[in-house]
Amino acid sequence: MHRETLRLLMPGWSHPTLPVILHRGLLPPDPDRAEAHVARHGWRALWRDGVFDYDHFHSNAFEALGVLSGRARLRLGGPEGQPVDVAPGDLLILPPGTGHARMEASEDFLLFGAYPEGQGEWDICRAPADPVTAERIAAVPRPATDAAGAPWEALGPGAVAGRIGT
Repeated sequence: MHRETLRLLMPGWSHPTLPVILHRGLLPPDPDRAEAHVARHGWRALWRDGVFDYDHFHSNAFEALGVLSGRARLRLGGPEGQPVDVAPGDLLILPPGTGHARMEASEDFLLFGAYPEGQGEWDICRAPADPVTAERIAAVPRPATDAAGAPWEALGPGAVAGRIGT
């Protein structure tokens, strides 16, 4: 298991200050145990399915995507974003405003979506954030930890493992 930290630099399609976090190979293979893992850190799994094939983001919630089976290539950062491959056991943490879409997936691709307490009623935004939406994104309370239990404060500039965007 290892953690990748990706700063998206896509105006209107990424969080203004927080990176995307990808914990590779973290989750156990059993779906109930995988969801229980994030629940221990204050994140509640609310659905199991795939990822929409269109670019979208949530302006009012953090989102954790836990891959249960199959493989997929997701695009992060909106229509001009970069692809990221995910596999079983991966846990992707998306701050509010982070564009994402499914580019391709195996037939058995399945993941769950989890949200911090109080952020379980998310919106779906399909256009770049305008100034009002950007204010809403910036106002979403940051959970104490990501869905794997890692504190956000540990993500200083030196923790950035990669950058997406220009």
